[in-house]
Amino acid sequence: MGEAVMRRQVVIGGFGAAGCSLALALLQGGLSTKDILIFDSAPDAGGAPKGPDARILALNSGSCTLLRALGVWEALSPHAHPLNSMAISDSPLEEPFRPALLDIAPREYGAPLAQMVPLGILNDSLRAATRAAGIEVITAQLKALSFAGERAHLTLAGPAGEMQVEAQLVAACDGANSPLRVAAGLSTHGWMYGQSGICATIRHSLPHGGEAVQHFLPSGPFALLPLDEHRSSIVWSEKTALAEEMIHADDATFRREVERRAAGVRGEIEAVECRSAHPLQLKLARRFFAQRLVLVADSAHVVHPLAGQGLNLGFEDVAALAEVIVDRMRLGLDPGAADALERYQALRRPAAVAMAVATEGINRLFSNDFGPLRILRDVGMGLANRFPGFKAGMVKAAAGRTPFSPRLFRGEPL
Repeated sequence: MGEAVMRRQVVIGGFGAAGCSLALALLQGGLSTKDILIFDSAPDAGGAPKGPDARILALNSGSCTLLRALGVWEALSPHAHPLNSMAISDSPLEEPFRPALLDIAPREYGAPLAQMVPLGILNDSLRAATRAAGIEVITAQLKALSFAGERAHLTLAGPAGEMQVEAQLVAACDGANSPLRVAAGLSTHGWMYGQSGICATIRHSLPHGGEAVQHFLPSGPFALLPLDEHRSSIVWSEKTALAEEMIHADDATFRREVERRAAGVRGEIEAVECRSAHPLQLKLARRFFAQRLVLVADSAHVVHPLAGQGLNLGFEDVAALAEVIVDRMRLGLDPGAADALERYQALRRPAAVAMAVATEGINRLFSNDFGPLRILRDVGMGLANRFPGFKAGMVKAAAGRTPFSPRLFRGEPL
């Protein structure tokens, strides 16, 4: 007798935020738990640490709306902190005072610009909801991938040995180094920035009032993002060599360097609770799909974190793909057919390219100390600050709530 084959309509590679939210969205759209399988080589990695989490995400309005629809926000809300306003400055590191050249205030928009949520708690909440829904999750890694007719064929290796799986559609939600993307032969382009993102949680003497501050400095942007009233998350882009020094520096040295960059905006830095560093890169898949396989979130695109939009882009991918799959299946059509995946790509690749171009341009424009260029960019930000319509449009786009956003981002059912 031949080896038993597991058959599913949708197989999802990756049990992180993207994979879990896609599975839950498909259930919302009418698929059953028997239609979906998730596999991950380390399904519990990346959860909440025992102490403070340095990895804090800014979830925009669309992402929060999606998580509410998936029934996850209730578990997240006790750990969420509103980002109500933002002030942006551009000055040399030695400047003791950094006036805001562009500010976005809560009174202008009447709602938080984002919600700050720890990544580990987000992952744990989504995983708990996925398991509670009865979706099958297996510990396995990809050994082989092939396509024949209307099926994708996967060979997975798990603790009990190899298993064969067939699916109409495979969704690669397995990260920036996606084994599924590599196995499907989908190429990427991009580069390393020569910068690392230092993430840390700090305590400070002055309250922040829900305001985020972003200083553009010659070595990269430095952001203070609000948590509870006397705590902030920092996202500090720094040249890789110095970032490595900072991660291994003693607390006093690290605190002193944070104070230099914060320039007193939060008073005295009283404690550093946790820190980590992550190399920064730009990576964009040349195509978002192959035969019977589609790329979602980091497997499709990785952008500079200066705009805080990486995970929001991924959640919007999830909402758009779920919409395409559910609409097709309600009509009795094949969710993995080429025209369905072309539609998903048409919806999502332009947004990813636009974000990649924007963050790359901003990083290049501001990560230098060339005097004439500084004058020009400061004048540009000052002019932008005087046009409420420009700022309102920028905020609306960043919130993921435009007429072109997928239904789950707009608060509409699938």
